[in-house]
Amino acid sequence: MMTLQKITAVVVEDEAAAREVLKNYLSKYCPQVEVIGEAQNIKEAVPLLHEVLPQMVFLDVEMPFGNAFDVLEACRDLQFETIFVTAFSEYSLKALNQSAAYYLLKPISIEELIIAVNKVQQHILNHDIFNRNKIIVENFRETKPEKQQVILPTLEGFEVVKMEDIVRLRGNGNFTDLYLSNGSKKMVCRLLKHFSEILPFPFLRVHKSNIINVNFVKSYNKGGYVMLEDGTEIEISPTYKEGFLKNFK
Repeated sequence: MMTLQKITAVVVEDEAAAREVLKNYLSKYCPQVEVIGEAQNIKEAVPLLHEVLPQMVFLDVEMPFGNAFDVLEACRDLQFETIFVTAFSEYSLKALNQSAAYYLLKPISIEELIIAVNKVQQHILNHDIFNRNKIIVENFRETKPEKQQVILPTLEGFEVVKMEDIVRLRGNGNFTDLYLSNGSKKMVCRLLKHFSEILPFPFLRVHKSNIINVNFVKSYNKGGYVMLEDGTEIEISPTYKEGFLKNFK
């Protein structure tokens, strides 16, 4: 019989009851995860993570004495996969989605937990050393949204681009084609709707199939078209016209 390869994990959560629930769920539904430590705040978490060196960390976003991003900042020298646990907050969800991070909403769904653990397990087993934590920390420190980075899941793996380099995005079935200022194009394994939710202004949806970065707008034609600096003409559908023009008053 094949033995299950254990994945070592630490749970960082300020509420004792929530820690117990998560540990119980893990032992019952994710037997491949072995919890080797727990902490209730950043002061306990940072030395613990350096001591036990887990492969996976369940990290509460909001805690006393600092948040999840502070923990990652203090553990920049460590390599581990993070699954964030968060109460619904538009701000933190946007930050996590931009970084293609794994997260669970409270109260934790068993089904979502299993999916997140399985995805992270694949990264660990494939020895993917893609350092998502580093990008999450950099985005958190960067106050200008356009200077932040976005992680793009592609068919080959992941790519990281700066938001300011994205000219436009076009829906392509279950994928999104992303056009960059250097003339290259990326095919991303996400729906256009995903990007309309996570990309801040200067990105505007102008059509059911198109999102543009208004910093690359060269001219607007009253017939309902916009010309971008790369020479592309994009139709602005009546639904989005008012929102688009409002930004150029």
